[in-house]
Parts: sequence; C-alpha cells; structure tokens
Amino acid sequence: MRLVRQNDRNRVIGGALTGARGAARPAPTRPRTNNRPTRPARTTITLLTVTALAAGCAEATSTTVKPAAGQQLLKAPPARAMDAYATELRRQQRARATAAKRWGLTKPPLPAPPAPRKKPDISTRSGFEVDDQKGLPPVFTTIPTKDKVVFLTIDDGAEKDPAFLRMMSELKVPYTAFLSDYLVKDDYGYFKKMQDKGVVLNNHTLNHRYMPNLSYERQKREICGMQDVIEKRYGKRPTLFRPPFGNYNEDTLRAARTCGIKAAPLWNEEVFVDRWDYRELDRDLHPGDIVLSHFRGKEHWKGTMPDMVRRFLKLVTDKGYAVARIEDYL
Repeated sequence: MRLVRQNDRNRVIGGALTGARGAARPAPTRPRTNNRPTRPARTTITLLTVTALAAGCAEATSTTVKPAAGQQLLKAPPARAMDAYATELRRQQRARATAAKRWGLTKPPLPAPPAPRKKPDISTRSGFEVDDQKGLPPVFTTIPTKDKVVFLTIDDGAEKDPAFLRMMSELKVPYTAFLSDYLVKDDYGYFKKMQDKGVVLNNHTLNHRYMPNLSYERQKREICGMQDVIEKRYGKRPTLFRPPFGNYNEDTLRAARTCGIKAAPLWNEEVFVDRWDYRELDRDLHPGDIVLSHFRGKEHWKGTMPDMVRRFLKLVTDKGYAVARIEDYL
C-alpha cells in the first residue's frame, strides 16, 4: 500500500532519507538523552500513522468492502444466469429453424424485439375520424414505432384448423384474434386452446352486422353482448374491438366505449392464401403495420390456414420484419 502525503519528495527507503531524485543522504546526527537518541516528534507521528494505516489495510482486506453508490459487486450467479439465457436463446433458435423446415418455410421467422417500455401514443388515423371523435376509441391501421415489426390479426372464427394451432405454437408466431360469436359458438374449446397459448381474444361483435345500418342500441347489443360472451367463456373482457368489414360510425365508437373498449384497430394489409392486398399506394410493408387475415379453409380459399401463414411469413421475413404482439405496443 502506498501512503500518499502532502510532501512526497522525501521518502524513507531502507532507513535512509532520499531526495526527489532518489539519491541517499547520510542520516543526520541526533543528540542523545540518557544515552538514548532523541527522535523528532515528526518521525514518531509518521510511524504511528503508517502503523495505523497498515492496520487499516489489513482490516480492509479481511472484510467485504461495499461498492460505491450505484455500483454492485460482480458475482458468479448473474454470470451463470447470462450463460443459461444465451444457451436457452440458442436452443429456441434451433427449435424455430427446425419448425420452419417442418412447416415448409425456407427461413425461420425473425424474433421480435423486446416490448417497448414506453407505449406509443395512439391516435385516430387522419381521415378515419367521426364527427365528434374526442374521447372515443382511436381507429388506426398502423402503430407508431421504429421497430421493424408487423402485427398479425385474424378475424371471425369460421375455420377451426388444429394444424394452424400447432404451426403457430411451434413457430412462436404471435397473433391476435377478433371473434364473432355466431361463428365460434359451435366450438368455444378451440379458441380456449388458442388463449392457453397466449393469444388474446378480442371483440368482432355477436353476428358480424354492417354496423352503420344499426341503431345505437342495436350496435351496443352487438358489442356489449360479445364482451359478455368472451368474459363468460374465457374469463376476461376485451379492450380491443374491430368493426365488421372495417365499417363504423360515431354510434359504433360510442357504443364500443360504453362496453369497455379502449381502441379499434383496423389494418393496413390483408393476406390470403394466394395474394396480399394493400391499403397504401406503395403496396409495401411499413414498421408497425397491422395485417388482417381470416379464419378460413378450403371452403373459402384455395388452400388452408397454414398455407396462408406460409405466404404471410415468407413476405414478412424476406423483407426483414418480425411479427410482434399488438398488445405489447398498446
């Protein structure tokens, strides 16, 4: 241990004083008292100081020294935890790649980034407002974000393909469902399996009516009635609502608000088995775009829901986008 003093030009080395250049000088002759040399008080104080500091150093090395404020000591468990996390991440990536091959994909889906700590500010898209939009659920087609992600949403509930559930679970692809009771009531259990996998079940009305043609009270029954069904069957009232066909008026949004709805997401692209449709003129994906599809099978499409997912993931992955949970951004 080095003792730093105000004047460090003179140091004690092997009992001899040295100057700034380190050259030894003879020790000065000291007077004797009772045949004993008299040591200056300064030397005594210096020795006491060195002894005390030496004792302090010994004590410090024998106990745990607390880190400075805002710092933590590096311990082995966090390092091991990071190793375990990296190992698990590699395992998931390998499983994802294996699942991609099994489901006929040339590339595995890209993993989504972490959910944003601060949620984006959501407002109604320009041109989608009703006369008195203030205080009503916002209507939007894209979520403001710089993350290169899109959000898959699937409507109604006509097709109940077990292969689709397996595919989405094995590929770890998130999506959100908007359900209509007249189509799901013959097999509530299918959508319970979906919910058990982490899918959020939202409101698409009881009977999928063209809402602007209905009175306020009838619209309210359609929306609140579906809220009741989802709460009864799945334990939680939704906060998201999508009007059938994407059509609504002020009464629709007023009724939705009364029923506990917080937002009304529409879509910017729609994907089918054999094609994509685009809202924007550039016919391209954008960060935060909401993508629509439907629970459909060979009765309605030229293929199955897994066929639709393959088309969806191919374009999304080729363009460098990941699929994220819309609820993580709202």
